[in-house]
Amino acid sequence: MVPAMNATGRRHFLKQLGISASALPFLVGLPSLGLASPARPRQRLIVMFTPNGTIPPSFWPEETGTDFTLKEILTPLETFKSRILILNGLANKVRGDGDNHMRGMSCLLTGIELFPGNIQGGSDTPAGWASGISIDQELKNFFQSREETRTRFGSLEFGVGVTDRADPWTRMSYGGPNKPIAPISDPYQMYQKLYGQMKDKENLKSVLSEVQDDLRKVRKLISAEDKRLLDEHESLVRQMEKEITEAGRQKLRASPPSLAEGIKDQNDNVPKLSRMQIDLLINSFVNDMARVATLQYTKSVGQAQMKWLGITDNHHSLSHEPDKDDTAQGKLVKINQWFCGELRYLVEKLANTPEPSDSGSLLDHTLIVWTNELGKGNNHTLHNIPFLLVGGGFGFQMGRSLKFEDVAHNRFHLALAHAVGHRLETFGKPALCQGGPLSLA
Repeated sequence: MVPAMNATGRRHFLKQLGISASALPFLVGLPSLGLASPARPRQRLIVMFTPNGTIPPSFWPEETGTDFTLKEILTPLETFKSRILILNGLANKVRGDGDNHMRGMSCLLTGIELFPGNIQGGSDTPAGWASGISIDQELKNFFQSREETRTRFGSLEFGVGVTDRADPWTRMSYGGPNKPIAPISDPYQMYQKLYGQMKDKENLKSVLSEVQDDLRKVRKLISAEDKRLLDEHESLVRQMEKEITEAGRQKLRASPPSLAEGIKDQNDNVPKLSRMQIDLLINSFVNDMARVATLQYTKSVGQAQMKWLGITDNHHSLSHEPDKDDTAQGKLVKINQWFCGELRYLVEKLANTPEPSDSGSLLDHTLIVWTNELGKGNNHTLHNIPFLLVGGGFGFQMGRSLKFEDVAHNRFHLALAHAVGHRLETFGKPALCQGGPLSLA
């Protein structure tokens, strides 16, 4: 029996045998040929965003290593302390056009400059959209390129209290240069996307039927060699038809969650909207609809009013108050602790949901990255940006608080890519990747 080989080895092996690459899907399941890729445990990524910086003294632990104490903002995660990895000292070093809120938001996951544009912020230079893909979409494309990790959607972008306005302050996910991806902020719209598109299968069946009929007509007009090629195409058509039939028979592992009716997408409903979106996110993972998700709370420069916390000040305006304003600082701590409480709800749901067809829980196979566009709101710094990781599946050593010395956050994105087997040499701006992937194992 031939030992299992990597993608390059498989291509070389097929070439030696004189077999086309199109035959690979039919051969990889034959153990005697050794073409199967080594099985990798299921891996998922959730990026959770909250805006306007944090309150450093109430967020960052004093200690480093495994023996650390969670500060006030992070106390909701005390139960999951052993599953946490806190990364202090990461910086968004992307410069260029736009203000720090704009670059903080749209360069957060892309790690590359904004295009020149006509959107004027708080700096001298207006800017446009990011000039590269975001790491969530990079990993989504990697997962979708492999049969064993391909899912229906690849990625899902959830929003909570995100307005319909579209600009660099409101978008963190990018499908490529100048390709911002809007989060879906209405849970009913997300529900429709996940569970209300059954007609697509019927449309695809119709298209395949027409193609198959056309291929039969063409068969009478072509050479023997072309007929051989046509046989290959027809086999692919039959395979697609089989997959559609099987998909129609397959039941969801978990039924869609029941959503309360009539919850409008508006500020005062953010707590309810948050839980609805998290429930949908968990259900989509159980049903393996995606391996990557983002969960975006409001937006950079977001002016949400946390009235459910007894706070009527606008969040962004409050974040501009000086450190000596104890009342404002207390409100900001309360706001960020509430965000952490929503993270805890997500973590608890993942921890209490068994991993389908495997051991452990969803949390064991899911890494959550909680981050922000700024390190601190009132000075708009892009240094010491909060990056807090919870969960498993990526091989990082959890239960630690780490302190780095002003490391470009591009290196963290490289670490995420390498953890899923995507061996990128650079991500975003190449000059900010010196030193390679951040070592977190």
